[in-house]
Amino acid sequence: YQRRWVKLDTDYLRYFDSEKDTYSKRLIPVSSISRVSSVGDQKFEVVTNNRNFVFRAENDADRNEWIRTLQQIAEERKGKAAVRTSMSLATDSATELADKSGFLELRGFKHKLFVVVAGDKVFLYKNAEDYRLGIGITYIEMNVGNVKEVDRRGFDLTTPYRIFSFSADSEQEKEEWVEAMQQSITEALSNSEVAERIWAVESNRFCADCGSPKPDWASINLCVVICKRCAGEHRGLGPGITKVRSLKMDRKVWTEELIELFQRFGNIMANQFWAANVPPSEAISPTSGSQERKRFLIAKYREGKYRHYHPLFGNQEELDRALCAAVTTSDLAETQALLFCGASVTCDTGDPQCPTPLALAERSGQRLQMEFLLHNKTSGWFGGCHGVGQSSGRLLRALLCCAEFSRRWCTLQDGVLSYYENDRNTVPNGEIRVEEIVCLSLCSCIAWHSCSGPHESTFEVYTEADRLYLFGLESPASAREWLKSIAKSFVHPCAEELLALDFERLGRLHYKGGLTLERAQEGWFALVGSTLHVCSEDGRRQEPLQLRKLQELCDGVWGEAPAEPRRAGRTLYIQGERKLDFLGWVHAIQKAASSSGDTLSEQQLTESDVPLLVDRCIDYITQCGLTSEGIYRKSGQNSKTTSLLEVLQRDARCVRLKEGEHHVDDVANTLKRFFRDLGDGLFTRRWAPNWLWATALEDEEAKVGEYRQLLAALPPVNRATLKALINHLFRVQCFSGENQMNTHNLAIVFGPTLFQTDGKDYKAGRVVEDLISHYVEIFNVNDQEMKKQQDEITAIMKMREASSSGTQQAGDFICTVYLEEKKTETEQHVKVSATMTAEELTFEILDRRKIVMKEKDYWSCFEVNEREEA
Repeated sequence: YQRRWVKLDTDYLRYFDSEKDTYSKRLIPVSSISRVSSVGDQKFEVVTNNRNFVFRAENDADRNEWIRTLQQIAEERKGKAAVRTSMSLATDSATELADKSGFLELRGFKHKLFVVVAGDKVFLYKNAEDYRLGIGITYIEMNVGNVKEVDRRGFDLTTPYRIFSFSADSEQEKEEWVEAMQQSITEALSNSEVAERIWAVESNRFCADCGSPKPDWASINLCVVICKRCAGEHRGLGPGITKVRSLKMDRKVWTEELIELFQRFGNIMANQFWAANVPPSEAISPTSGSQERKRFLIAKYREGKYRHYHPLFGNQEELDRALCAAVTTSDLAETQALLFCGASVTCDTGDPQCPTPLALAERSGQRLQMEFLLHNKTSGWFGGCHGVGQSSGRLLRALLCCAEFSRRWCTLQDGVLSYYENDRNTVPNGEIRVEEIVCLSLCSCIAWHSCSGPHESTFEVYTEADRLYLFGLESPASAREWLKSIAKSFVHPCAEELLALDFERLGRLHYKGGLTLERAQEGWFALVGSTLHVCSEDGRRQEPLQLRKLQELCDGVWGEAPAEPRRAGRTLYIQGERKLDFLGWVHAIQKAASSSGDTLSEQQLTESDVPLLVDRCIDYITQCGLTSEGIYRKSGQNSKTTSLLEVLQRDARCVRLKEGEHHVDDVANTLKRFFRDLGDGLFTRRWAPNWLWATALEDEEAKVGEYRQLLAALPPVNRATLKALINHLFRVQCFSGENQMNTHNLAIVFGPTLFQTDGKDYKAGRVVEDLISHYVEIFNVNDQEMKKQQDEITAIMKMREASSSGTQQAGDFICTVYLEEKKTETEQHVKVSATMTAEELTFEILDRRKIVMKEKDYWSCFEVNEREEA
């Protein structure tokens, strides 16, 4: 027997050299203990599924206390067999819990240890068999850890109590371990990041109830961010009304969907409903007492005294029907109003395949609606309230028409779309004259159902009276046939060529564009996939707009990037006369202009067919990270990488990467993860094996020729993206003296990433190394392109040298500015910094020339590109 300090907690029985030690010599998961029994004087045996341990206490009383406690905990754990801790690795799912596992050398141990990174902990085992059995040495809490690279294969995991010096089998293996442990540290310290992300929405920086700054609590079903004092009163209302969680402590609650829900909702949207009619005399402030808060919160949330009543309040059947409609859209405010005015979250939808609103939201791909419904699944709202709301007018009634599907016999004849009770009736129930139609839209798999069963496809008809009619048919082919027939009846002859397109949305709108901005003209628009076709009122069909190549998009205005190099861009101003169909156009265009999948061709693109996400990352690293030591080799923070990748994939147009706000390693990690997770891969599943096979060719000229043929076989977007990436890596290796990333090192990092392999096949790295080394020949780069790149590299080096010497701020340059006319006497030489705006530049010039701006003076600043250089 050896004297050991033994510690028992909910999950583990551990023993240490002494009570002062932080890290154990051995740990036994409580979940693996099958029996505890006495085996003689002062001794007791702990029997696990695979091994027995005998302990001796100082006396029989101590022994009996240990046995009683261990038996009690073991019994409790048996009763909760389904709940396993992250260290209960004596199960079949053990390996699935590990983020990284394998053998490492650890200073102080004769043999290699089996190390596992799981969540926010690192576990040490004597061997893989012990890992399988769940019998470990110790675990390290990573919230106190720090990882530092020591040499080519070695790295240290430093804690306040001990330094763990590990050594991997290879440099690449070391990089993977360092990255995994850094991600574990990030996860352990990520609590405050939830609060920071939610506070990014301005209204969430103040308590939704009293206005206190930096509230760090929330009601996850009401979607309000609240302060600690209000949170205490919220708890008094009960979980049926409000479910209170901490932004900083309840980490497991805060899924990406819930965080996004709070970012989308914001306290401002919540209070537009809950606090729509708060008398100033009843409002509370940060200094209000406990009784005042309690009174106010009961009135606000339990009684719903200040809420904005939905027009359907009091009509349960209509509320439930409207809820089923709302959850299939992104209108969270409407769902909130319906649900908290009495709609049932578990109401019957009439669809056996999707019997609840939650199932409808899931089928419609509305993640945030699902999250909102889930957190309100057990809430009880206003069972004793009655009342009648005011009508909100035409828009609401038009939407309700959608929910009230009835089987009707329809005819299209002499410019009139009529619908009858049945095919024997001669008097129609209603009519829509085709000249009143302004827009048609095809929808698929929308969750509207009649008593006769689901409609596989529907189409929408918008009229000049701002009404929406929804028609459902049994098959997509039938829906498209009707849509085409109606379109032929109402589309003007000048736009008949649009009818040949397989459009999803077709209609007339007013617009301004090009040099004719004085007045808006009527045009016909057809949306086909991600392409918008336009015909003017004089019958001229304009060049289609590739929506995924937009430079900017906002409500009513969008600008297209040049379709060809050296051509000026286009801007269209869309004017909506009717709210309903205009909002439909805006939503449809936004959807078509966003990334729609995980393959390259489905991403938002630049004019040169490179995904905007890739272009943004490459551009930022070129400006700020070419000289950063270990660029692409060092791992960024996992949480920041995940967050940045999400916002870039959602809409890269809206993201501006800035030095100081984004770390180069985070951006580099984002780019690598994008390529690693890319659907079909950069080289495509079809051609990737051929690229790997080409590395075996010994003749360099033959190999380069093979690469060129394979490059030509790639889809255009893949080809353009590969060229942009290799061009970038070519630049990176030009600075290898500073960043330590030569061609070989870059290939080690990017080979497995681009081919999406585990890194064991050296051929993947060899392909990347060949592409960088033979960049000019494989990609047919001419002298002019090469000179331009060399000039850019030289300019970057000069800027960096100037920045490090302090002679000027990186990014500053001298610019010649002319006032009103391009003449020698009107020119001014201005030092332009990287952060200077056009407004600041304009004021600088006017100030130099002592020109005083009058009240109605408007000055503009233009950049003129005379030689049409990119």
